Amino acid sequence: MQLADVIQLSKVNADFAVPFNHRPIGERMLVTNDLGDHLFLTADEFRRFAYGQAAPGDDLYERLVAKNLVAAAIDVKSQAERWKKKKQYLFYGPTLHAFVLTHRCNHGCQYCHSSIVGMDRMDTDMSIETAERAVDLAFQSTSPGITIEFQGGEPLANWEVLQHVVEYARQKNQLAGKALSFSLVTNLSLMDDDKLDYLIDRKVQMCTSLDGPADLHNKVRIYKEGNSHELVIGWMKKINQRYVDMGLDPNLYRVEALPTVTKLALDRWQDIVDQYVDLNCRAVFLRKLDPFGFAARSYKTLGYTMDEFLTFYGHAVDYILDLNKKGVQVMERHAAIMMSKILADAEPNYLDLRTPGGACIGQIGYAPDGGVYSSDEGRMVGSMGDEMFRIGSVNDTYHQLMTNVHTRAIVTSGLNDGQPGCVTCVYKPWCGQQVEYNYKTQGSLHGRMGDSVWCKRHKYVFDYLMRRLERADEQELKIFERWTTNRMLEHFLQDRGA
Repeated sequence: MQLADVIQLSKVNADFAVPFNHRPIGERMLVTNDLGDHLFLTADEFRRFAYGQAAPGDDLYERLVAKNLVAAAIDVKSQAERWKKKKQYLFYGPTLHAFVLTHRCNHGCQYCHSSIVGMDRMDTDMSIETAERAVDLAFQSTSPGITIEFQGGEPLANWEVLQHVVEYARQKNQLAGKALSFSLVTNLSLMDDDKLDYLIDRKVQMCTSLDGPADLHNKVRIYKEGNSHELVIGWMKKINQRYVDMGLDPNLYRVEALPTVTKLALDRWQDIVDQYVDLNCRAVFLRKLDPFGFAARSYKTLGYTMDEFLTFYGHAVDYILDLNKKGVQVMERHAAIMMSKILADAEPNYLDLRTPGGACIGQIGYAPDGGVYSSDEGRMVGSMGDEMFRIGSVNDTYHQLMTNVHTRAIVTSGLNDGQPGCVTCVYKPWCGQQVEYNYKTQGSLHGRMGDSVWCKRHKYVFDYLMRRLERADEQELKIFERWTTNRMLEHFLQDRGA
C-alpha cells in the first residue's frame, strides 16, 4: 500500500487529526501519534481519516477518538498526565550506576566488549577510595531509586572492593532511604560457596552470559582453566535452587542469562532457545554484537550483516511464539520491552529505547581509575583509547557531571525530535537512540538514521511485531499481553533505613 495510491494531498483535512505518522503493515495502514497510541486502518478508513470524513456516531470515528487521533476530542489535561507518567525519568537523575571493578578477566571471549586484560594486571583494579567516591556520587542522584551494577572484566576478581561497596552503600542508605539494589554481571568462574552465601545474604541479583549449547558457548567464550559452559550451567542451577529454598517464586527469581549472537550462531537459533528453555529460563535476550572493545577487532571472523542477524531473529522469535502456543512460557526480551510500550502503554525504562537516550541521565559508568562516563558503553569507548564520552571523574561534584557541556551535548544528541528520520517515523513514540553506538558506527553523536544499522534493526523488530499484531488471533494476543507483565523484584531491594 503506497500513500499516493490511497489519498490525494489536496483533499487532506489538516485540522481534523492530531499530528500522526503512518506506515503500511500488511494490507492495512498503521497510524501512531506522539502519545504512543496506534491503530490499523484499511485503505478506505485511512482515506476517510486523512480527509476528516469520519463523523461522531460511526464506528471509525469512535475508534479514532479512543486512540486519541481526533484533535477536537483530545482531553489535553489527562493526556499531559499520561505523558508525564511515561516520561517520569526526565524528572530525576541516573538510576543505573555501572561500577567497573577491574579490567582483569580469566576468560578470553572473542567478542568481549570490555577490552579486558590478564589476571595479573592488578593495576587495573578499582581502589576502595575510588569506589567510595563513586558510591557518594551515585547517592547524589536525584533519582529515588538507584542500582549499583558490578561490571568488569570479571568483577569477582576484585572481591574485596565489591564487598566494600555493598557494605558502604547499605550504610549510606540508612540515611538516604533510596530504593537501592545491587546487580552483578559475572561469568561465574570465580564463584564459590562463601561468595554465594554473601551475595544471597546481601540480596545481590546475578546475571551471566550463556551463548547456547556447550559447543557454541565454549567456542567463543574461551576459558583455559576449565569448561566455561559446565561452570555456568552448574552455578545457575545452584543459585536458582537457593532461591527456591528461600521460598521465592522460581518464575520470577532466577539468574538472568544473556546470549551474544555471533556468526557461528546464525543457524543455531533453535538450539539457543532450547538451551534456555531446558534451564527453565523465562526470557531470552537475543543480542547483536556491539562495536566496542575486542568485538570491533574480531568482527571479520565473528561478525555478520544486519540482514543476517534479522533473519536469525525472525526465526528465533517465530519459534519462541510456537513454543508459547504449546504451553512453554518463554519470551524474547527485546520484543517484550517493545510490546510493553505498544500494548501496555508502559515505559519499561530500557535505556536503549528512550528519548532522550539513557546516556548520562539514565546511567553512568565508573571506570577503575575514577573516570566517569556517559554509560558503560561510553566507558567501553574510553577503554578503546577515545575519551569522547568521559564526562568527568569521581572527584567532580554531581552538579558538575550533570551540567557540563559534554553531558548536555550527549543528551541532546539522543533526542528523536532532533532526527529527520525519527521525527516522521511511525515508531517514534516507542523508539530511542544510543549516541555511543551512533558515534562508533557513523562517527557522529547524532548519527544518520537513513543508513544506520541501529535504526534498521529496531525498525525491523517493530515491523515484525506489528505484522504479528495486525493478524494476531486471540491466543497470540494473550501471549503478547503476558509478555508485558512487569512484576517488581522486591526481594532485591535493600532496607531503606529508619
